[in-house]
Amino acid sequence: MMLDDQAMTEEWIVRVQGKEYGPADIDTLREWKREGRLLPENEARPANADPTAVAGSAKEVLWGTAAAIPGLFDVGTVVPTAGRLTQAPLQLQRRSFGQILAETFQIYRKGIFQFLGLTLIVLLPSVCSQVTTAVVQTAQGSDGDLRVLAGGAFAFLMFVLSIAMWPVYVAGIQILTAEIAGGRRPGLVAVLNEAVRFWPRVAALCIFVFGVFALLTLFGFGIALVVAAGASSVLLIFFALGLLILQVWMFGRFFVNVLFWQQFAVLENAAFIDSLRDSRNLARSGRDLPWFERPLWRGAFIASLWFAFVLAITLVPQWTTLHHYFNQLATTQDPQTLLQQLTQAQQAHGFDVAGFALNVLQKILQPLLGIAFVVLYLDSKTHLER
Repeated sequence: MMLDDQAMTEEWIVRVQGKEYGPADIDTLREWKREGRLLPENEARPANADPTAVAGSAKEVLWGTAAAIPGLFDVGTVVPTAGRLTQAPLQLQRRSFGQILAETFQIYRKGIFQFLGLTLIVLLPSVCSQVTTAVVQTAQGSDGDLRVLAGGAFAFLMFVLSIAMWPVYVAGIQILTAEIAGGRRPGLVAVLNEAVRFWPRVAALCIFVFGVFALLTLFGFGIALVVAAGASSVLLIFFALGLLILQVWMFGRFFVNVLFWQQFAVLENAAFIDSLRDSRNLARSGRDLPWFERPLWRGAFIASLWFAFVLAITLVPQWTTLHHYFNQLATTQDPQTLLQQLTQAQQAHGFDVAGFALNVLQKILQPLLGIAFVVLYLDSKTHLER
C-alpha cells in the first residue's frame, strides 16, 4: 500500500534515444501506456533521482524500465537495465487523425487554466474595445462631446493592445502545447516570459501571412464586384470565373506553404525565411503516405473543422438578420437608399448580446486550433525524421 501511494505522488523521467521526457506523474504515464506510446522496455527513472551519480556510491541511480514503475505495468520493483528504448511516449508512434483530435482535447483539458490565461491577454482588450464602442455609439450628445471622444480613444487603444498581444498569444500556444505534450506542466508566467522573446519574429510573420491572406480575400471581393457590375455580359462572367479559379488556387497554395510557420518560428526557433521554407517542406512531405495521412490534407481537415464551427456559431444566430439584408439587397435598386436602410437596421438592432457571447466562446475555444496544429506538427516531424 505504501508503495502504491509513493507511485501516485512520484514523478518520472522517460528517456528516448538520448532525449528525456517528463517529469510525468503516474496518471500521465498511464495515458501514454493506454495510447500505446509507453512500452514496458522503455527506460525510466524517478524525476528526483541523480542520473549522474558515480556507480557504487550511496547515491547511485541507474536507469530502469517503465515496466518496473509501481502501479503502471504491475511490476513490483525497479530493475536496473541498460536496455534500449524502442518507442517514444510522444514522438515515435504515428497518430491517426482521430488520435490527433483526441490528444488536442486532452492537452486543452490538462492546461485549460493556462490556455485561458493566454486567451485573456487578447480577449480582455478586445472585449473592452467592443463594449466601449457600443456605449459610445449609443451615447447622446454632439460629436465634440469629450466623453464620446475619450471613449472612442480608449476603444481604439484597447484594439491596438489586443493586436499587439496577438504574437505573444500565438507563441504561448506553441510553447504550452509542446510542454504539456512532453509531460510537463509549466506555469502561465513562465510561458509568457518565454513567449515574449519571440514577439518580433512572430509579429513580422503575422503581418506577412495574414496580410497576404487579406489581400487574397480582397481579390475575391473584387471578383464579386466584377460579376455584379457585368451580370448581363457572358464574356465578363467567364472572365470573372477565371479570376475566381486563380484566386482559389493562390489561396490554397499559400495556405499549404504556411501551414506550420508558427511551429517552426517558435518551437524550432527558426528565422523568418527559414520558418516559411521549413513549413513548406514539411507540409509537402509524406508523399509515400496515403493522401489522407499527409500533413497538408490533415492540416486542411483541421482548419475546415474549425472554420465550420466558426461559421455555425456566427451565421446561425444571425440568420434572420442576414435574410433581411438579402431581401433588401434584392428589392432595393438605389445603392444610397440601400446603404441607409442597412445602417438604420443595424442601429435599430443595437448591441447583440448573443452574438457577443458566442464570439467570446469562440475565442475561449480557439486554442484548440493551435494545439491541433502543434500535435500535427510533432506527428509529421516524426515521420519526416524516420
